Order: sequence, then C-alpha cells, then structure tokens
Amino acid sequence: MKKVWPLAILTVFLFVTYTKAEEVSLSLDEALVIALRDNRDILLKAGDLKKAKVKIAESHADLFPALTFTGNWTHTRGYYSKDISQTSSQIDLKQNLYTGGKTFNTIKYNGYKFEVTKALLDKVKIETALNVKKGLFTLLLAQDFTKLNKLMFDNGKEQLRFIKERYKAGEVSESEVLRAESSLNDLSQVYESSLNQVSLAQAVLINLLYLDKDVNIKAVGEFNYESREIAFDEGLLKALEERPEIRQHTAQLKADKSSIEIAKSDTRPNIYASWDYYSRSHAVTTTVNTRNWNDYNILGVTFSWPIFDGWRTKAKVEQAVIDLRQTQLLKEKAIKDIILELKDAYLGLKDAIAMIKSSQSDYKVYYDNYQSVSEKYKRGELSFLDKSNAEIKYEVSRFNQNQAAYDYTIAKANFEKATGQEAVVWLPIAKATGGI
Repeated sequence: MKKVWPLAILTVFLFVTYTKAEEVSLSLDEALVIALRDNRDILLKAGDLKKAKVKIAESHADLFPALTFTGNWTHTRGYYSKDISQTSSQIDLKQNLYTGGKTFNTIKYNGYKFEVTKALLDKVKIETALNVKKGLFTLLLAQDFTKLNKLMFDNGKEQLRFIKERYKAGEVSESEVLRAESSLNDLSQVYESSLNQVSLAQAVLINLLYLDKDVNIKAVGEFNYESREIAFDEGLLKALEERPEIRQHTAQLKADKSSIEIAKSDTRPNIYASWDYYSRSHAVTTTVNTRNWNDYNILGVTFSWPIFDGWRTKAKVEQAVIDLRQTQLLKEKAIKDIILELKDAYLGLKDAIAMIKSSQSDYKVYYDNYQSVSEKYKRGELSFLDKSNAEIKYEVSRFNQNQAAYDYTIAKANFEKATGQEAVVWLPIAKATGGI
C-alpha cells in the first residue's frame, strides 16, 4: 500500500481532535486513513500478525544451546555434634544436535502461519476499505438525494401557492387545490425519508470508523467514472494471484505439510550434547566435623530413539494428513467462490457502464431544455414556475446520472475487491476521464 498524502493525514488528525456534534467534512482518503488506524477488526488482525512474528522467534530458540544454573543451600541441625551448612551449585549446558526434523519443521510451520495471518489481515483491510468506500459514497448519494427532494418540496410549495391564487381568482376548482396539497404532503414525506437515509448512512460510516456517535459527517467527493473495457480473463488471473484467500490457503497447505513432519518426528531419534558442572561443600563426620569442597564436570552425548508409544504418533500423523486434505478442499472451494464473485462483479460493472451511457443522454436533453427555459425566463417569455419545473426535471436527470455513477463506483469497487487489488482501494481517487 502506497503512502497517503500528508495533507490527508493532517486533515484526519484535525478531524479526530475536534470530534464534536458539529458537522465535519470527510473525504474518501481521510475515511480510509481513519479506518486503517482505528478499525477494530484491522487492529485485532494486526495484533495476530505481531504474535505470529514472535512465534517464529520462539521456534528458533531450539537452535541455540540451553544454559541452566541451579544453586542450593542446606543447614543441618541436631544430626551432627555441630550444626553444618552445605552449599551446592550446578551448571547444565545442552545443545540439540538432531531432533528428528522437529525443530526445522516447526520454524517452517510458524513461518507459513505468519503468511496465513498476513493474508487474513490483508483480507480484512480490503473488505474494510470496500465497506468504507460504499459507506461514504452511499452517504454522498443520500445527501444529493436529500438536496433534490428539498428542491422538489420547495417547488411543490410554490405550485400550491400558485394554484391557490388561481383558485381565489376562480380559474381552477377546489379539487385542484386539494390535489396540490396532497402532492405536497407526499413530497414532504419523501424529503423526511431522505433525511433519515442520510442519518442511517452516517451511522454506518461512524460504526466503520469507530467515531463518536454524536459526530455529524458530511461526505465530500464526486462520482467519477472511467469508460474503459474490463477483461474478465485478465481479472481472473490477477485474482488467483493476489486474492488474500488464495495466499492464505497456499500458505496453510505448506504449514500442514510441515505439521505432518513435526508429528512424524516423535518416532525419530534425538541426539543432544551436554556439559554439566557440579560444585558442592562436603561434610565429613569424624570426631571433629570438617568441611571440604568437591567439584567436577561431565561431558557427554545422549542418543534416544522412541521404539513404541502406543501408536500415539501414528494418530497424530493421521490427524495432520486430514488437516492437509481439508485445506486442499478449502482452497478449491475458495477458487470456485472467487470465480463466481468475480463473474458477478464483472457483469455488474458492465451493466453500470451501460446505465451511465443511458443516463448521459437524458441528462443532455434536460440540461439543454433547462438552459433554453432559463433564457426565455430572462426575456420575460416564461414564468418563474416554468423555470422551476424545468430546473426540477434537470435536477432529476442529474441525480439519475449521479445514481448511475454511484452504481458504477460500487460495481468497480466490487470488481477491484474481487481481483484482490488492495493497492487500488486504498489509494486516493485519481481524476477520472469522465465526471458528474
């Protein structure tokens, strides 16, 4: 993952410092930085990764000699004619020469488990980034939808006022007024519903970023899109290489093979060299108690080979083989699931691109119409209400285009996640070739 711009990091710092109930603007870059730093799922997996790294260091300990010192002091009272104190000390030095392959396979096993843990962390990062991206753009779309509904609600109030004036002048019936009032009530309910959608989208984003519940987030950004062809086969190859699930199961397979060798090592010989040094005071019981020092050392090589353990090792090996087969099945299942997920994301992305092209045509029509009506309004040829109606149609077409761009943004994020493109989802959004 590349570094995020320093300005974004500074903005995030200031944002977290002043997390009050006031409105706070938040871009995608800043949201991703906060998620990477504060999301509990990521922090938990990062802790697991640190433990896995320390586990590797622990497994290397058996490669080094073990040194043990033992000291002892005793005081004998009432047994001899004179109370006697005795001291003893012992130093043991042991170096494993051969452990049946257990030490080296344990190191390899913990190394592979580290790779498994790293893949799980990458998976959580990608999923969290995807959820943050969806959450922020959902909030951005909800804000735009609220803006549109507010405009339509204001237009409805103007329509009602205009119809009431015509009713007073006897130009329309009372039923027209009642229909306008009913329409205004419907617009009011839709507007209130859009406000609730904004609150819900804010709550989802606050939960993802672990922010204070009273923070009022305002999403900042644009719906950008790129008109380019997506190759499914290329995406599939990338997914099979970069998806954390594939890396996880590949490393787990290697770990399971090492686990089999670890289990087999229990029936193999063990050889170690040792050096023991002893020093103690020695009590001599004669007519007069005396005390002499006695020290010596022992150097030796020990060879041991377990002959029969009640088939315990055989059972351990069988369990390890079963674990290996299960991991193979899980990897095959993961590949099938990834292919299906990628196919679904690919088709969703193609549909989104088609919807963008369709919405662009409508947008141009209503935009040109609004420009024409605005010019006529300036010349006094049309009323303000005519201009307002044209603006509503234009804003609806603009929102529909934003909706299509939102669908594309989410579909593209899903496709990137399906291909395992961690770097893409964590990078700031670059300027696109098209925009709304």
